[in-house]
Amino acid sequence: MASPQPGILALGTASHAYLELDLTSSVDPASAVARVASLREPRTTIGGVNLVAGFRPELWATVAPDASPPGLHGFKDPIVGPTGYTLPATQHDVVIWLTGASYDVVFDLTRDVVAALEDVADLGHEVVGWPYHHDRDLTGFIDGTENPTLVEATEVALIPPGSPGEAGSILLLQQWEHDVAAWEGLEVASQEAVIGRQKADSTELDPKPKASHVARTDQEVFGRIFRRNIAYGSLTSHGTIFVGFSASQGILARMLDSMVGRIGGTPDDLTRFTRPLSGGYYFIPAADRLAAIGADDRTGARTGDR
Repeated sequence: MASPQPGILALGTASHAYLELDLTSSVDPASAVARVASLREPRTTIGGVNLVAGFRPELWATVAPDASPPGLHGFKDPIVGPTGYTLPATQHDVVIWLTGASYDVVFDLTRDVVAALEDVADLGHEVVGWPYHHDRDLTGFIDGTENPTLVEATEVALIPPGSPGEAGSILLLQQWEHDVAAWEGLEVASQEAVIGRQKADSTELDPKPKASHVARTDQEVFGRIFRRNIAYGSLTSHGTIFVGFSASQGILARMLDSMVGRIGGTPDDLTRFTRPLSGGYYFIPAADRLAAIGADDRTGARTGDR
């Protein structure tokens, strides 16, 4: 049975880095994917850092069509709601997600990764994340209340055995910047109405406001996902890195449509206080398949050999 890349389920890490890269114009796609796959043995960690690697769905399908879920596609076009609110499409070719106990080791490995890929891919976007008060985002609310347990997460996030791409996962990665002044200008009760939960303990409001974030992304309606969201940013510019894993791209896509009001006609109230800066879909292959492709690469330098 195929095994997932372990970093997907590795909870409790304090430092995160997300690297999105674009293949150079002259590189052979298969060679580039093999180079990414050879960065490390995906079953292990390097220096206490987990490395998860993924690819633009069309790129992966070109290199490994038998291990690609049918119909899976990148974030090709912006998603525009009836009010004009837009989720931008900033799709890249490769994503590398690094997590560790401290940022120094994560930083060192990001440098190794970029150096190892410098002749096949250019760094297009980088963002660093860190946990805020254990499990809250920078709105002050608990994030991931409806997340499945780790046992349940394997069914929610991973493509089932026997299906193309088994033990892989579909990742939606977005960077959302908060309107700090507007959000913090609200009374707590008004913030709770926007989210659809109580701020102190995340109890769901009953009834939940129709336009609340909970209502517009209701997993009982759209299906369940496994979220690894994390905070990012500085004092004056910060927000949430949305990291959503699913066995079905349709669940993620319908949630986005609902947030902008393309489903139900009511935009998510939270979109009045936060705006997305990026958006990309990636296929995260099973560790076994990634290791097999990486073994074919004979020229890429291994990370960690500093």
